Amino acid sequence: MSVRRLRTSRRRVGVIAAAVAVLLLGGVMMAVNAGAAAAGCRVAYTVASQWQGGFTANVAVTNLGDPVNGWRLAWTFPSGQQVTQAWNASVSTSGGRTTATNASYNPAIPTNGSVSFGFNGSWAGSNAAPTSFDLNGVTCTGNVGQPSPSSSSSTPPQPGDAMATVAAMQPGTNIGNTLDAIPDETSWGNPLITRELLRHYRSQGYRSVRLPVTWTNHHGPAPDYTIDAAWLARVRQVVDWALAEDLYVLLNLHHDSWQWINTYPSDKANVLARYRALWTQISTTFRDHPQRLTFENINEPQFANSTDDQSYPLLHELNVDFVNLVRRTGGNNATRVLVLPTLFTNADQPKLDALLATINGLNDRNLAATIHFYGFWPFSVNNSGFTRYNAEVEQDLIGTFDRVYNTFVARRIPVIMGEWAVLNYDHNRPGVQNRGELLKFFEAVGYQARIRNVTTMLWDAGQFLNRQTLQWRDQGLFDLMKASWTTRSATASSDQVFVARSTAVTNRSLTLNLNGASFQGLRHGNTNLVDGTDYTVSGSTLTLTASALTRLLGDRSYGVKAAVEARFSQGAPWQISVISYDTPIVANANGTTSAFAVPTQFRGDILATMEAKYADGTPAGPLNWTTYKEFWTHVQPDYTAGTLILKPEFFAEVTDGARVTLTFHFWSGAQATCHVTKSGTTVTGTTT
Repeated sequence: MSVRRLRTSRRRVGVIAAAVAVLLLGGVMMAVNAGAAAAGCRVAYTVASQWQGGFTANVAVTNLGDPVNGWRLAWTFPSGQQVTQAWNASVSTSGGRTTATNASYNPAIPTNGSVSFGFNGSWAGSNAAPTSFDLNGVTCTGNVGQPSPSSSSSTPPQPGDAMATVAAMQPGTNIGNTLDAIPDETSWGNPLITRELLRHYRSQGYRSVRLPVTWTNHHGPAPDYTIDAAWLARVRQVVDWALAEDLYVLLNLHHDSWQWINTYPSDKANVLARYRALWTQISTTFRDHPQRLTFENINEPQFANSTDDQSYPLLHELNVDFVNLVRRTGGNNATRVLVLPTLFTNADQPKLDALLATINGLNDRNLAATIHFYGFWPFSVNNSGFTRYNAEVEQDLIGTFDRVYNTFVARRIPVIMGEWAVLNYDHNRPGVQNRGELLKFFEAVGYQARIRNVTTMLWDAGQFLNRQTLQWRDQGLFDLMKASWTTRSATASSDQVFVARSTAVTNRSLTLNLNGASFQGLRHGNTNLVDGTDYTVSGSTLTLTASALTRLLGDRSYGVKAAVEARFSQGAPWQISVISYDTPIVANANGTTSAFAVPTQFRGDILATMEAKYADGTPAGPLNWTTYKEFWTHVQPDYTAGTLILKPEFFAEVTDGARVTLTFHFWSGAQATCHVTKSGTTVTGTTT
């Protein structure tokens, strides 16, 4: 987590998990001398996911002969499959023969180098994998000039195969705000890590854990910076427990990044001495541990008073120093996978390019890149009106995965998304994101990670798994995440159907986003609803009939009256809440800038966002580029007390004496309006 997210961390509290069908044509790659004149190639064809009538495949081509500049890979589908969409290559079909041609940015494959592309396809009857490929007219037999040896896809990753090691880590989770808490493990409200917790993660399908560790408060002074023996033993205990539970582990320096590493530009000698001392001790302690332990040198690296262009060479120096230092400690560290971050672990292209240059210069095949992803910022914190998972939010997500794939994965450099979630999701602050919109985001992350071969590690600081009870705080959300490791889940335009109590009940429709699935039916509790009577489906439109809604609404008192599950041929079900409501009513209020709340009759409705405008229509309060304010930071609903709370952070940036019109937007589509005026620390609110 960054220093910005650290401020709320105490409150703010998965691409290959199951087996996938892998066809390795030719098996183990044979050694080829530099400059060999013979031609040869190897192809790994992977069906990453499959659904009725469709599938996603990834293809990795390794050149075992002379360097290639401009490639064409051809094959025949044994079951008549068709490619419908491709990435990182252009794909065409003629006479039953399918041909993939390089994109403009990936024409070169050096000797022993690889290139990857992927596609979505359709099938009927069966989806058998191709049995033969040829590269530029040469059949890929797996070696040069002789039949290839046999191989097994179950062979565990070996030193030197960072791609396989990182793939085996998918999916992963963080144990956040714990060993990285300041000053001690339980300081930020989480319990001590137990072996039972690690066993539970493994039982739920996780293959790796990231252990963020802050070392600052646990070592002595210069020049030795000796790590406290008890602290080092505790970290080792947790690492050993995780390994014993068959988990991979990613161990790092965490909040040290902003506590002292960020002063590197002005204090190079001292920072470097401390950095080297800590990593020397950590590396020496763990050098004989198995390769399932990996090291990440710095969490979210940043440098004080430095531009990005000034920071790139600084991070390059620390990354290179880390790799050289760890390698020198010997043992398994000689080939251990080491994970290097981009600046801020951001996935903007210049930051990716800077890290790529570092990795290329190191010429070490046991390196991986890491970035973090918390989604499109306005959506992830609910400000600027981004309450829904819309096209802009989705394009930000897809663009991130495209960039990391094209920059690293396509070049056989593995990527770990070391943290991901949305910034302000927290079980203690319900409603920051609508649950259905959040589910769409999580489903899309799982899908993009899977087709782009990116290993993901959920940022969980206690907001997803209750570590006291070892139960998921939202089982449905976890079920969807788990499904995304192997397939897609269908979603819908909303997970809520609002029916006004003051009007007659009529049919209500939702648009289904099938994501390759087929609709199977609706269920209420243990009862299957009846097609044609309780609902109808036409194309992607699901309609609940008035008669079914009348039955589900019961006495029509305000609130959620029923939960209906839409079930599909694959993935997690989609839950739809049937809600009885009327337009909320707000009342006059008086208070102060530190304690002001608008009395509100919610009448079954749910707050989505709030707008604030001055009389001339310009934005009022914080975020002066938008009229929409940030959920919970500036406005917070209290459904139990019946109030809408305006926070001191909102009034801190409101012009004294100016009348501000507040428009509260609710998920039913209803709105309620009031006006507030600040005079010093006094606030008056009226509805007229």
